Amino acid sequence: MRLATILHCDQVKVVAVIDDATLLDLKAEAQISEQNDEIFSEMLSLIDAGATGLALARKLLSSRTGNTSIPISDVSFLPPIMPVQYRDCLVFEEHLSNCFKVMGASMPVPPTIPQVWYEQPIYYKGNRMSFIGHGADVQWPKYADFLDIELELAIIVGKQGKDITLEEAPNHIFGYTILNDVSARDAQMREMPGQLGPCKGKDFDTGNILGPYILTADEITHPIAVNMEARVNGERWGGGNSRQMQHTFADILAHISSSETIYPGEVIGSGTVGTGCGLETGKRLQDGDMFELEIDNIGILANRIVK
Repeated sequence: MRLATILHCDQVKVVAVIDDATLLDLKAEAQISEQNDEIFSEMLSLIDAGATGLALARKLLSSRTGNTSIPISDVSFLPPIMPVQYRDCLVFEEHLSNCFKVMGASMPVPPTIPQVWYEQPIYYKGNRMSFIGHGADVQWPKYADFLDIELELAIIVGKQGKDITLEEAPNHIFGYTILNDVSARDAQMREMPGQLGPCKGKDFDTGNILGPYILTADEITHPIAVNMEARVNGERWGGGNSRQMQHTFADILAHISSSETIYPGEVIGSGTVGTGCGLETGKRLQDGDMFELEIDNIGILANRIVK
């Protein structure tokens, strides 16, 4: 099942995908069926409802009345969820190696991947308030000249936990979505030697994009192995497969939750798949570029960059 949060007739609605052209208003369908419609007030409410909420959503989707469907052409997509917490990892070796080669070309001693990267997932916490959805414009930050896309897979945490084991971890995943961690490369390169961050290389309004859908975890075998592709103005920039992750999402959840509670609604990115950004291949965004990030079974996340 694929889920989304949309704006329709000036109302925010949680919907399920019927087909490529049609969505189901879950709250409206629940009201007609005299079910608990509050579960569908927002995506976090549905997540908090756990298995009961998902079972009801599937039931409504299979027995819909027909007058609660919405044409996709009539909606605006919002982020499927505004993250309770946002963390982004870096678990694709090809991406890191490619970036180090580019950065090392101007250094006396090129950087190498540190041993700790192989031993544990590395991540940072980003700006959870800067997310936009599919179809929205990314506003070019005034302090940057070099903008780049980042093709990533992300999980939405579905269940609270602490000291989660590798065996338990998949049960804490509500679903998967597409993440575009738009990056100001010139700002990033300037600030990273300061040993903190990334900061303004990542943190600017409209700089994080999620969607268009959440694919529920029951649709995917763990560890997830899906094809990923990035295109700009119709041209393929790169991509790969999520099976290339050095650390699985189970590894990531077990590491993050060590002596720390994780909560429903948190979003955790995989980091960029190899060749999933322009920095790796000598490309950069231009004003007005349209980019599409596609991941099998989830969909296409498409946005434009504008000054």
